[in-house]
Amino acid sequence: MQDLNKLTTDLFIIGGGVNGCGIAYDAAGRGLSVRLCEMRDLASETSSYSSKLIHGGLRYLESYEFRLVREALKEREVLLKIAPHLVHPLHILMPHDTHHRPAWMIRMGLFLYDHLNLSQTLPKSRTLKINPDFPEEPLKHPIKTAFEYSDCTVDDARLVLHLALGAEKKSAQILTHHRVEKIIRNIELNRYEIEVFNTKTNSKNIFYSKAVINSAGPWVEDILKNKISEDSHIHSSHHVRLIKGSHLVIKKLYAGDQAYILQNSDKRIVFVIPYRDHFTLIGTTDLAYTGDPHEVKISPEESDYLIKITNQYFKSQITPDQIIWSYSGVRPLQSDEHDNPSKVTRDYILELNDFSGTLPFLSIFGGKITTFRKLAEHALNKLKPYFLNQMGEPWTDQEVLPGGDFSNFKSLVLELSEKFSFLSQEEAHRIAYAYGTRAFEWLREAKKISDLGIHFGHGLTESEVDFMIRSEFARSTEDILNRRSKFVLCFSEQETQRLQEYLNGRDDWI
Repeated sequence: MQDLNKLTTDLFIIGGGVNGCGIAYDAAGRGLSVRLCEMRDLASETSSYSSKLIHGGLRYLESYEFRLVREALKEREVLLKIAPHLVHPLHILMPHDTHHRPAWMIRMGLFLYDHLNLSQTLPKSRTLKINPDFPEEPLKHPIKTAFEYSDCTVDDARLVLHLALGAEKKSAQILTHHRVEKIIRNIELNRYEIEVFNTKTNSKNIFYSKAVINSAGPWVEDILKNKISEDSHIHSSHHVRLIKGSHLVIKKLYAGDQAYILQNSDKRIVFVIPYRDHFTLIGTTDLAYTGDPHEVKISPEESDYLIKITNQYFKSQITPDQIIWSYSGVRPLQSDEHDNPSKVTRDYILELNDFSGTLPFLSIFGGKITTFRKLAEHALNKLKPYFLNQMGEPWTDQEVLPGGDFSNFKSLVLELSEKFSFLSQEEAHRIAYAYGTRAFEWLREAKKISDLGIHFGHGLTESEVDFMIRSEFARSTEDILNRRSKFVLCFSEQETQRLQEYLNGRDDWI
């Protein structure tokens, strides 16, 4: 029984996306023992393929989703406070095309957007006059008016990572590359018995838990249908709709740090967002998807759609050969009555199964990255009756994520530049954005760039790579170049191969 107790946790969480890691972080901080299993890398699917925005969802007002928008706007303020290295304010301009939504409707929507959260600290909306005849104006005729409002950008994959790091710091066990094979509700042991396969070592493990949270995103129904033994009697009345969203990245389209939200004749909207100093991010599409979420890719039709709407508004015209990188993600939205994928709600449902008041099994349907923290709170509130003497109160709105313990982002960049004078201003900014104060853990006492070891290109060094492996769960070149950083945008095949050869030569590489 002693070994069984060692293998037993209060919570077993399936899925290492933003919801799973957000719940692990919250639960561990409330005093529960937590084990999280992710079958690939953290944020390897939906949570790293977003539009990189923390936003209230201005367009959701058209669907009268006032509760969701209010919650998201409040969460935007919280995330600015607890993740200041990962979440940053963004000015967004909506050029007004008279063929689309009327001006009065936009003004009314922005008024609501400004006032649904009375504690908003970001600038409120305003109307701007546009003169396309000015050489520096990126918008073209016939645009004469734009509406400006505020939201935030986010490094989505690193937000998930820092949630996992925060959970681990509070004693949660985070297991990547561990795929759940079978879940049994063991009544005799009064525990769930979970069979897990380690895809790196090709070994199996059996874990036990008093509660299970199914936060598998696009695979939430697969867990319910194919991974739970029939005699466990866990059923669901809810479903997810898989909605494909695709994005393009091109070289910087215009000067300035403002983003744009473009209206199209089909009533969909497309964001054009400054990205990583030298690039522009364009997205997203909304299409129903029925394939394997792991195999999703942008189609030529989606690329053409995003290019066409962008060219309708901007003087600088783009062509398919200018695409540097593209990505697609599958959003697991809760199924509703809407036929139009763009109209499917971004709200969430939490479905609870138990057995005679014990052994809760909670499944999560839907959600969006902005509201992950409230989703985590609501999930744990549902489980609180099962852990009355163990579970603490909500706390995650008061404590900064790892690396966020600084008062001013510009001051942090300056401190890095001064202490490590070999860093360029741009490089200091990148490092501060990615790591916050955690940057000092791998820069240490370096006096010159050679102190950081091998230089793989574009600022990525051996010291940083080792830190990603040692302290950030990185296990592949894709983990490093795509999710821990965005060097995928600039690394050549030769540079990627050199990095791979370095990883192959490590004794601790798995």
